[in-house]
Amino acid sequence: MSGRPESLFPLFAGLETLEGVGPKVAKTLEKIDIEKPRDLIFTLPYSGIDRRRRSTILGAELPATLTVEVEVGRHMPSRTKTGPYRVEVQDAQTTFQLVFFHARGDWLKKQLPTGQHRIVSGKVELFDGIGQMVHPDHILPVEEAEEIPLYEPVYPLTAGLTQRTMAKAAASALARLPELQEWIDPGLRAQEGWPGWKAAVEAAHTPLGAAEMAATAPARQRLAYDELLAHQVTLALARSALRKGKGVVTEGTGALRRKVLSSLPYSPTNAQERAMREIADDMARPLRMNRLLQGDVGAGKTLVALMSLLVAVEAGGQGVMMAPTEILARQHLEGLRPLAEAAGVVLEILTGRDKGAERTAKLAALKAGDIQILVGTHAVFQKDVEFHDLRLSVIDEQHRFGVAQRMELGAKGRAVDVLVMTATPIPRSLSLAQYGDMDVSVLDEKPPGRKPITTVLVSAGRMDEVIERLRKAVAKGRQAYWVCPLVEESETVDMTAAEERFRHLRAALGEGVVGMVHGQMPPRDKDAAMARFVAGKTKVLVSTTVIEVGVDVPNASIVVIERAESFGLAQLHQLRGRVGRGEAASTCLLMYQPPLSEAGRRRLEILRETEDGFRIAEEDLAMRGAGDLIGTAQSGLPRFRIADLERQSALMSLAQSDARKLLHDDPALESERGQAARVLLWLMEQEKAIRLISVG
Repeated sequence: MSGRPESLFPLFAGLETLEGVGPKVAKTLEKIDIEKPRDLIFTLPYSGIDRRRRSTILGAELPATLTVEVEVGRHMPSRTKTGPYRVEVQDAQTTFQLVFFHARGDWLKKQLPTGQHRIVSGKVELFDGIGQMVHPDHILPVEEAEEIPLYEPVYPLTAGLTQRTMAKAAASALARLPELQEWIDPGLRAQEGWPGWKAAVEAAHTPLGAAEMAATAPARQRLAYDELLAHQVTLALARSALRKGKGVVTEGTGALRRKVLSSLPYSPTNAQERAMREIADDMARPLRMNRLLQGDVGAGKTLVALMSLLVAVEAGGQGVMMAPTEILARQHLEGLRPLAEAAGVVLEILTGRDKGAERTAKLAALKAGDIQILVGTHAVFQKDVEFHDLRLSVIDEQHRFGVAQRMELGAKGRAVDVLVMTATPIPRSLSLAQYGDMDVSVLDEKPPGRKPITTVLVSAGRMDEVIERLRKAVAKGRQAYWVCPLVEESETVDMTAAEERFRHLRAALGEGVVGMVHGQMPPRDKDAAMARFVAGKTKVLVSTTVIEVGVDVPNASIVVIERAESFGLAQLHQLRGRVGRGEAASTCLLMYQPPLSEAGRRRLEILRETEDGFRIAEEDLAMRGAGDLIGTAQSGLPRFRIADLERQSALMSLAQSDARKLLHDDPALESERGQAARVLLWLMEQEKAIRLISVG
């Protein structure tokens, strides 16, 4: 694919080629991410001002922006240096004043000659019963009135930019819009009633009223769809590039899986059965699997992962399961071990801690194929780690792995199948934006035997009651987590540091009862403290959010979250999921510092109402917006200028199926629509995709 298509050159020229844009304005525009005419085209007005002419300001609900024809009356210059200069004017029914500050009298006399008619447009307010229009936005001779748009678009600005400059620059950019071939499926476009690209851009910049400013207006929807489609074509290209790597057909006999299932005291949920089937089907295909297993806290992902790894072992291959931290890797090992033993499968762990002879022995066993399933941290990535016949990589806790690492893992074996597990329920629109290159299996049922968790809101003033309650629970042999908001005294001294809470609880509950883990501790100490808690030696674990992901202590039945209002919804849901894993009825105490903000109260109430992680994620998205939800910087989430992930999730799924169909029918984008899609990728600056096609 040679360089950028010529039709797009004018949109990628310098900003100073636009009318009214000099070096200074160009610099200012860069502050709001506008570096070329193309960026202006995708910076749509966010509201508009009705400038339709009326005969009088009488009867209007003031303050309001009004446009009227007036006859200019007398000029009343200020008596003081700083006072306002007033001009009396009369419309069809009443007299009012135009007010100017720091204005030059001679200029005003020229603009507003007494006795002549002018069209004025601006905000009218009432002062002491007299209508005043301070600094009108427009003053024009009647014959030039056409220059005022009936509905004037309002653009986002930054200091040093005026609406007039923006409107002029935008109009100048619109004047060079090329005619582009259609990249949207004709059937879809007809069904949605969307205009062509050029017409859509023009309509979005010259709305005729408020209805055309809405995200649902056809022109705006079409432009949002273009952005989403370009993004999804990019992901679909990445997906087919990943799958091009000839996969290995991995078909199991089912023997090992049957052993495991018969050893379980319960049978899998329908959701687990469905996910296992989807994964096994994928592994049996000659294409590489690239699948996301999404399940809420406690939805039983471990069983699904093990059953998938067993498919690899049944087929005579090996599997690897990777976790982001040592603690989690050890925990996966504990979780998988009894199941692997039931199947008679050799399971080992490899972390950064393995050194010397022990490590050498493990590597030899791995290379010889004697270790069938390996659990590990990213230490598995190291050059000297060689498998005998690696078929499947399971990656836990996705967001720490980007698309690049997914590709790297694939390189470890010949085109290994990849299964990514995440315990963070992600709303559908976001999972499409983030994992659109993957196929998704969702675990949306809780396995039998998971008891509901009672969630209670407690004000921080009742700390002593909470501690008393803990004392009773500990006396009955229960264990508890106490989550603190911040480590080490920060500027906000009132945020109790873990260390201080630890001392306080130790004094209240006794030596040896309370343990602590936090982010600043050396990994060794952290693991040791966790191990003591897991073994039941310490009864209360004071921690920062280190425990958020994956830690599993069935005997823990209470979690206290201090300053709960300072956490995000998804995080609170994850923390709550640390309990409710055993026999005992579990409780989550959300301690808050009154007064709560409106949003803070709403978050805590949602948690009290529901344990459904997907519902919580949707609420979180609605409250915070997509960028905050996964921290845009590291999330790999694209930044859209027009599309709105929260409100246009349906468009996102449409774009995904459209993109996949397009590439299925035309993998090299050579058809007429394929060529148009290439232009779209250039227009949307999807360099990654462009590289993928040119290599492909």
